[in-house]
This record gives sequence, C-alpha cells and structure tokens, in this order.
Amino acid sequence: MGGRGRLIVIMGSKSDLEFARRIRGFLESEGFTVKCEYDVASAHRTPDVLLEKLKKYESSGGNLVYITVAGLSDALSGVVAGYTKHPVIACPPDLDRYGWIKAFSSAMTPKGVAVLLATNPENAALAAVEILALSDNSLYTEVENYKRRRRESTIRAAEEVKGLEGRNK
Repeated sequence: MGGRGRLIVIMGSKSDLEFARRIRGFLESEGFTVKCEYDVASAHRTPDVLLEKLKKYESSGGNLVYITVAGLSDALSGVVAGYTKHPVIACPPDLDRYGWIKAFSSAMTPKGVAVLLATNPENAALAAVEILALSDNSLYTEVENYKRRRRESTIRAAEEVKGLEGRNK
C-alpha cells in the first residue's frame, strides 16, 4: 500500500463518523487494498483548518481521491473540490432525510469545481478505487475481481429463484 493512491475521507463533524465508517468497512470486506484515512474539518466552522489540512494532503504527493461526508449545507465538498487537483466524491449522510435538495447542496457547484455524487458510502468507496485503478493495475485487478463476484452472486440468485419457481408449479 505504500506507493499506492490514498482515499481521504473528510467529514464535516464527528457525528458523520458512523456513516463514513462504511467506506473503510466496504474496502476491507471486499479486499480492496487502498489506504483509507479519516479527518474532520468544517468548511463553515473551521475553513482555515480545512485549507491547512488540504495543503498537507496536496503536498504529500501521489494520487488522492477525496470523499467528503457532510450533513446539512454541504459547503465542504465544493471547498475541497475548489482547492484540490484530485477527484472529490460527495457522499452526504443525510440524503434520505433531506431528499434531492441535499444532492443539490452537495453536487451543484460552479463550472470548474467538479464534485461527483455517490448516494451511499459503498459506491463512493468503489468509485474512488476505480479512479485510483487508472494509475495502478493491481487495483484494476481488484475491481475486476469484485465485479466478477457480484456477477456470480447475481447468477446464483437467478438460479435459486428459478429452482423455487419450479417447485411452486
């Protein structure tokens, strides 16, 4: 994992941690070997701290993907995207509660400030791995293996359902 890309999860507050833990949980359970780091900084309450942290990440070298997890008004995703040269994926923890207005808060940014939107942490993690795989073939193999397992699971489920249907005739 040393020279590989890193996934940086920035939360707006500690209360986002339970939701954000699903990102690392997915990576570990599916065997992805991407380093995942967590941090907290608020674009509203501590913008100076956020920018200092981003400076450190940006100067650390290597490929990064940021996943931002911020409730309420999501300025965090736009500020991170406006500052970095790396991809930013917004993954709002309160989308179910606030609906698509929340998606607007997370992903509707001005031209030149690209924020991607993932509606659940597992998909945010997978998208981050796929982005990092563009420059790391071993991660590409991990993505292929994951997708093969998902495909096989779906085919098995179809066979099981057909078997159940046959018995009910």
